[in-house]
Amino acid sequence: IAQASMRNRVGDLMQKARKSADFSDSQKELFVQWIENKDNGEAVKEISAQIVAVLTGMENEIAKEILSLEKYLTKKSIWVFGGDGWAYDIGFGGLDHVLAMGQDINVLVLDTEVYSNTGGQSSKSTPTAAVAKFAAAGKRIRKKDLGMIAATYGYVYVAQVAMGANQAHYLKALKEAEEYNGPSLIIAYSPCISHGLRSGMGMAQTEQKKAVECGYWSLWRYNPKLEEEGKNPFVLDSKEPDWSKFRDFLMGEVRYTQLVKSFPHEADELFEA
Repeated sequence: IAQASMRNRVGDLMQKARKSADFSDSQKELFVQWIENKDNGEAVKEISAQIVAVLTGMENEIAKEILSLEKYLTKKSIWVFGGDGWAYDIGFGGLDHVLAMGQDINVLVLDTEVYSNTGGQSSKSTPTAAVAKFAAAGKRIRKKDLGMIAATYGYVYVAQVAMGANQAHYLKALKEAEEYNGPSLIIAYSPCISHGLRSGMGMAQTEQKKAVECGYWSLWRYNPKLEEEGKNPFVLDSKEPDWSKFRDFLMGEVRYTQLVKSFPHEADELFEA
């Protein structure tokens, strides 16, 4: 909000300069270009550099004030990083408030589906049947769908990604989120040590690929800009899953095999939930 306020101040100064006889037509044209492109990160870089060059050395007070606010000429990329324990649980109220404000801010959630930093406790992101602290018999309720909740606002860019499954999709989501003039939320599937990967954490990227192939995790984007163009804002990017691989995927992680060993009869029921 502070960044937006200061950049609006710069815009006001440029509008004032356009009415002054102390500035040339070429300078005024640069001011118009800046005002029209101030939210375009790439375009405004070049325009800002030109403005600084033509205003440097001028004795005009407006020019001096614009130069004093030089760091606000370019569009700042603002990102917030957090885990699922914060985003889904203890910090959800704050996250929801930030997204609902409609400001140009980007949030990347590293979804480990468990409280990783505090010892592996179950969170609202923990899926059904997963064994974790406070859910030793497997979690009995469904995972909170944070992405869909955010998408209901209609003006929040949302993407669900898994870098190991599709790096191009991951980069595309980051780029679109950065370009979107409004709040964005990217939820990234992130295997962690609490999952107990039988292949080892060195294969975390491969585990992400398996998760998408079997339908455990899906890749999608919700881009409000598409709706403005008359298109469906929701795009499912992952292919149709191979459900025959689903159980093998679960059996590759201790958080699920532990349930089979301890509660074999309930495991099958929960795996189907």
